[in-house]
Amino acid sequence: MSESRASSRADLHVHTRHSRVSGTMRFLRSRDCYSDPFELYAVAKRRGMQIVTFTDHDSIEGCLEFLSRHPDASDFLVGEEVSCRVPDTDLQVHLGVYGTNEAIHADLQPLRGNVFEAMAYLRAHDVFFALNHPFFFYRHQLPLAEYLRLLAAAPALEVRNGSMLQSHNALVGDLWTRLRGAAAPVVAGSDAHTLRRVGRTWTEAPGTTAAAFLGSLRAGAGRAGGGHGGSATIAGDAYGVVARYAASIFGFGPRDHHGWHRLVCAACVVASPPAQFLPAAIAVMGKATERRVVGAVAASLAADAGLAPACVDQA
Repeated sequence: MSESRASSRADLHVHTRHSRVSGTMRFLRSRDCYSDPFELYAVAKRRGMQIVTFTDHDSIEGCLEFLSRHPDASDFLVGEEVSCRVPDTDLQVHLGVYGTNEAIHADLQPLRGNVFEAMAYLRAHDVFFALNHPFFFYRHQLPLAEYLRLLAAAPALEVRNGSMLQSHNALVGDLWTRLRGAAAPVVAGSDAHTLRRVGRTWTEAPGTTAAAFLGSLRAGAGRAGGGHGGSATIAGDAYGVVARYAASIFGFGPRDHHGWHRLVCAACVVASPPAQFLPAAIAVMGKATERRVVGAVAASLAADAGLAPACVDQA
């Protein structure tokens, strides 16, 4: 079978310890993830991912760290998850960017306050990207029709995210088909913040090198596969991150804490067991909110059958 015809799998949404900033209690200096890039690569390979990427939050440091030891790795794709804002709103959106480099990463940073400017830059530089988990942050900060125009303007959509509800992923997949047709480019990934879910959700496409695989994604030849997510998924990741954070305080992991700050954080860790129900409770509440948002969007689309196609005409 030729290289162009053979298919590969890649988990196109996965984090390493270089996803540094957590939005929870920032004074604790907890990272979003503590996975070592080289260990993550090995786990992805063991789970059948022929192509590997890291998509850290607003960072390509994990990718650069990996390439510093393996500069000629033809199965490695430099990726990043870029956090942007929709202007004049508090709506955050995440772009999965693939085949990027240090110059592109640097140029994107001042554009993150306006997702339309970031998207225009990526298009102008012929960088492939997708809009990730479209309804994770959406709380009707702008009318649905306007938001769907943003979705329709993206070259690809993440139609399966391993931490999102099955109903969320199904809605996104159906909506993308309505907006752009069955052959529109798609991506999928686990959104894993610990090693336990790496490679459990994936994108399959022709190509046994990162370059060929990326070309297939651009051409709309990708297919989403693997699992969805629920409250247990989120809680499991959260407890995994909490455990790795606690280990780092006591010297096992990244050295993010020093002096008096380390002592304060260690005291918080020691005193935290009575509050360890909170990650599970937050996960349950978060999924309940996600379920409501997905239901409301689905109801709006069902009530206005022409809504999604109309957005394509205006994109």
